Amino acid sequence: MSRLILFNKPYGVICQFTPEAGHKSLKDFIPLPGFYPAGRLDVDSEGLVLLTDDGKLQNRISSPEHKLSKTYWVQVEGIPGEVALDTLRRGVVLGYFKTMPAQARLMDDPANLWPRIPPIRFRKNIPASWIELTLTEGKNRQVRRMTAAVSFPTLRLIRHAIGAYSLHGLAPGEWRFSKYAGPQ
Repeated sequence: MSRLILFNKPYGVICQFTPEAGHKSLKDFIPLPGFYPAGRLDVDSEGLVLLTDDGKLQNRISSPEHKLSKTYWVQVEGIPGEVALDTLRRGVVLGYFKTMPAQARLMDDPANLWPRIPPIRFRKNIPASWIELTLTEGKNRQVRRMTAAVSFPTLRLIRHAIGAYSLHGLAPGEWRFSKYAGPQ
């Protein structure tokens, strides 16, 4: 039977079990052999990572063909208006490709959000705001590139959910087993 782990990856942790100089790895948090991440999350991003001991399940979760939605909480520099949000919704041209349509909305500061270590830079004269962005694809550093393309650089990036799974109840560095909920 497949086992699935939900892990709240802290900032600065690499999304692999092999240590890399200067960074903690998944091995520092999950002491179980035979698990592999289903997808990646950049070292400077935080949030939900799914891990499994089943290669077929790992592929089902991470494969672009299954278009499993991923929801991010994105703290950006400035306050995006409807034009920027609509551009994110329609898709953004990022060099050699255009992103698929996404869901994008301004959101209040996330409730019960843990402090980031180290903290994000604070700019006295430039406000920050939060966007909830839901994608069904995951190119390299896509969320950061999308917000930059609409002139609102990402300050902090948290993956809140993957399909039916969310960070609910997980502090940074914590993990728990979960049942596979099937395609979403």
